[in-house]
Amino acid sequence: MKMPKCDFKPKKYTGPSVAKTEQIKSTNIPPAVYNIYKKPLVIHQGHMQWLYDHEGRRYLDLLGGIATISVGHSHPKVAAALKEQIGKLWHTTNIYRHPKIYEYAEKLIAKFPKKLEVVYFVNSGTEANDLAVVLSRMYTGNVDIVSLQGSYHGCSSGLMGLTSTQSFRHPNISLAGYYHAMVPDPYRGIWGGCRDSLSQVPGACSCPGDCVTSDKYAHQLSELLNHSVPSGRLAAMFAEPIQGVHGNLQYPKGYLRKAREIVKKNGGLFVADEVQTGFGRTGDTFWCFESEGIVPDIVTMAKGIGNGFPLAAVVTTREIADAHTRTSYFNTFGGNALASTVGKAVLEVIEEENIQENSKTVGKYFLEQMMQLQKQYPIIGDVRGKGLMIGLDMVKPGTKEPIDNGAEIFETIRDLGVLIGWGGRWNHNLRMTPPMCINKEDVDFAISVLDEAFKRHSP
Repeated sequence: MKMPKCDFKPKKYTGPSVAKTEQIKSTNIPPAVYNIYKKPLVIHQGHMQWLYDHEGRRYLDLLGGIATISVGHSHPKVAAALKEQIGKLWHTTNIYRHPKIYEYAEKLIAKFPKKLEVVYFVNSGTEANDLAVVLSRMYTGNVDIVSLQGSYHGCSSGLMGLTSTQSFRHPNISLAGYYHAMVPDPYRGIWGGCRDSLSQVPGACSCPGDCVTSDKYAHQLSELLNHSVPSGRLAAMFAEPIQGVHGNLQYPKGYLRKAREIVKKNGGLFVADEVQTGFGRTGDTFWCFESEGIVPDIVTMAKGIGNGFPLAAVVTTREIADAHTRTSYFNTFGGNALASTVGKAVLEVIEEENIQENSKTVGKYFLEQMMQLQKQYPIIGDVRGKGLMIGLDMVKPGTKEPIDNGAEIFETIRDLGVLIGWGGRWNHNLRMTPPMCINKEDVDFAISVLDEAFKRHSP
């Protein structure tokens, strides 16, 4: 397993020792912020698709800060733009005007269908989804919100009901007005299905257009609305076009379009959560909702929007934004000069360096290599994904039961020089959302590491 060559030389680490970080963590950092590895990983520096620990060891980053590093760690153009802006203006407030927010707003809105023309700038995906809840309720006059089982939309007190991933839901915070529809899962769902991916579930159907199972899953959404949501009270449905935390899970072809139609007939808005899927990550389109042939009423985005800088946004229609004027709205840091500068630079890099096309071509190659691994190792139950958003569902061979030794595989992959993500209900999925600048040589190295890890830990 030869790691690809990289001429970058990280600076010498001068921070606290590992023992000191452990002491500070045990004393001053909340225990809910847990270590993902048994042996703590102290990241010192980053360069494009590479991360370096305190000892100078290099790792291929296949997690990208959980789909956050879009164009590469410390990308020189983005870093230079931020440095220049820091020397001019950090922050005012949005009761004044500064040029960068207007330059950025115009450039970002140009990436959307015509009717989506108004953008709110905020600071995180959680904040973006919280604002989308407010907008949907203000516009419709309704209260109730639907999301999908396995969804993750944030874990603030206001969004605890919207998120359906149990590990993020506190048992004593129960919010009324939120409902969770059956997730249409081609691998574990009761009807299976085929998806918009090079890789399909073994034995899946191969429908030329919409998957036949999409009608069945859509019918379950209708049943939820008819039986559980009080008539005339639906404000919105939130959906990630691909569920990130749930293991980069895709739905059967056609489901999202049919779900949107049902929601609209019931008086609600359709909200696409593009926090992980946006900015060209899925390859075929800039926004994943475009590949579904739909135009949402509201789109939320974060993570890759700022390549790691705190920045997020909500894009919607003029009519929905007008309904928000019944009350005042203010966001201290949303769209500040630094964030707007970074966001604009990230968009420019995506265009100039053909990042979306790289996601498509390298992602296809990555998925093909994963499918070859699947043929060798029965513990890989499902391979799925689009572009550079790929997931592996690990199972006990011959079953769909989650694997028992997933943590051991996870640790081995790290020890061999690759950083990867967890996902799924039982933390049995491997998630890959790398910086979108990775190349085929990086993929070959990653595949060799995964091959070795599966070889060591297969029954």
